Amino acid sequence: MATTMKIAISIDKRVLNRIDKLVENRIFTNRSRAIQTAIEEKISKLDKSRLAIESAKLNKTEEQQLSEESSQTDLTEWPEY
Repeated sequence: MATTMKIAISIDKRVLNRIDKLVENRIFTNRSRAIQTAIEEKISKLDKSRLAIESAKLNKTEEQQLSEESSQTDLTEWPEY
């Protein structure tokens, strides 16, 4: 279970007006939920882009060769589960 902490932030008036409109239109239950959701989504996108950056560093040819080597392994060599 996540613990919710109370913080104070400064936010641009235009952004706050947009958040208030979302709350008014019942997209979010309150400002806190709107801001928390936005932050969680941004962090998730950053995590995914970091994974994509790291994946791009892989040598595709080498990874393909490793994959093919693994698939050619005799199944009798695999341990019993």
